[in-house]
Amino acid sequence: MSTKTGPQRYPGSSRANWYQDDFPGDAMEINVVVLHTTEGRSLPGYGGGSSAPNLTAVPDFAAKKLRWYQHFDIETSSRALVNLRGGVDTNTLNVCQVELVGTCDPKTHAKWKAADQAHVYWPDAPDWALQGVARFLAWTHEEHGVPLSAPTSWPAYPKSYANGGGQRMTGARWSAFKGVCGHMHVPENSHGDPGAIDFARILKYAGAELDLDDDTPETPAPAKPTVPAFPGRKYFSAGASNQYVLQLGKQLVKRGFGDHYKVGPSRTWGEADRLNVRDFQKSRKELRGDADGRPGPLTWRLLFS
Repeated sequence: MSTKTGPQRYPGSSRANWYQDDFPGDAMEINVVVLHTTEGRSLPGYGGGSSAPNLTAVPDFAAKKLRWYQHFDIETSSRALVNLRGGVDTNTLNVCQVELVGTCDPKTHAKWKAADQAHVYWPDAPDWALQGVARFLAWTHEEHGVPLSAPTSWPAYPKSYANGGGQRMTGARWSAFKGVCGHMHVPENSHGDPGAIDFARILKYAGAELDLDDDTPETPAPAKPTVPAFPGRKYFSAGASNQYVLQLGKQLVKRGFGDHYKVGPSRTWGEADRLNVRDFQKSRKELRGDADGRPGPLTWRLLFS
């Protein structure tokens, strides 16, 4: 069984509809996010949790934002995918699942619109809704290393149903996939959601959240320091000895956060390293809510920036 790493609660999400106590699931280290649409206008009951995802995003039209409800830990298998006996793993294959309240079906959209019923039609979602999804994906990228990449084909519903657009992955491709995809891409499943969601815009907004905007300014900006790639949380566990611990320690000292070292940084992770990392985390508003002294991708990036 895999081991969970990193924060398991999406900041600001509600646990009012928490199902993990009744459906414990399997622990895993996620590298995939699957996007669904609920095909409804409000938070579903999910059969008491028996078919629930990890999180549900509910549009708040007055505030123009998504309100998040978390049902399982980020790295506990949820229950929103078909998983056939003897086939490939789906729910338990390192997947975090997100249901987006609204529809991808143009007929449903037309019906709700005619009845003047507020809803999000995800193929033509407003910017604030796409930005809400992008913030979540940026967070999973920072905290869990989920790549900000996706399949190229997001056919519109109903063509996407039952692989009508040829977008569904083979078992082998799915098992090797890392990134963000839709329910329509997952093998053993016939659903076509979220349809033609504008993933290119979501990716652009996620990049802006992470300060990855690649637009070239008219006046060249000063070169940013090169941030070394985050090696992974496993290198900073109790008793770990490696070059990354030393690299981290030297950077902490350089940034003025080496007070807990009696001699100086070394290759072996210890309590002084943890306390120095915690001091750095407390100094940054982005990290104060998770200042546990354990370096993750965001802590690493901010420290070396």
